[in-house]
Amino acid sequence: MSKGGILLNLRLRLEEAITYGTKSQARRIALQGLRLAKKENLTGEVAYFQGQLELIAENYAGAIECFKVAVGHNPKDGAAYNDWALCLVELGFIDDALGYFEKGIEVEPDFATIYHNKGWLLNNIGRHTEAVSCFKKALSLEPNRAVTYDNLADALFNLGDYQGAVSAYQKVLELLKPNQCRGIRKAIRQQISFIRKKLKEGCCAGSYRKA
Repeated sequence: MSKGGILLNLRLRLEEAITYGTKSQARRIALQGLRLAKKENLTGEVAYFQGQLELIAENYAGAIECFKVAVGHNPKDGAAYNDWALCLVELGFIDDALGYFEKGIEVEPDFATIYHNKGWLLNNIGRHTEAVSCFKKALSLEPNRAVTYDNLADALFNLGDYQGAVSAYQKVLELLKPNQCRGIRKAIRQQISFIRKKLKEGCCAGSYRKA
């Protein structure tokens, strides 16, 4: 595998660790990427992985400075724009974050993670219909993204589409690896039971899980 291929693989592994793993796992992978990028003298990749370490350490302003360098060297690095946007969310700059998600989509329109994270933000600020569109776009690019089905289910629940939410939650259970995220599996099964119970009662107000 080429050095570029190894770095791309590390980016993918890092995303999975952040989504399903622990901070220590994510940090190990980011350090591995940083060491390789430095060895190959790839300034943009060095900045990207350094930004990941800052993000993991919750130094969001420092991470943004790294991602600025990353996109300066690779203007089509949608992942750097994506993580820049996530840092802005943490700092409370919601409108700016949406703008940077859009920048990422513009430069790398086939990168599912950006649509997913934009949808996550829209869902959390009450723009559920737009969120559903983002999640569906992410799934059109990566049909087996369990985390996106999970967020889609939450957005559908928020819109009152309870049957759709149950179907999306069931898809999450199908896609998660057998030994992956037992806590998430349990929470999803409880949410499905909660919705079905409420549907039988003829109502579905409230939510077992925090959206």
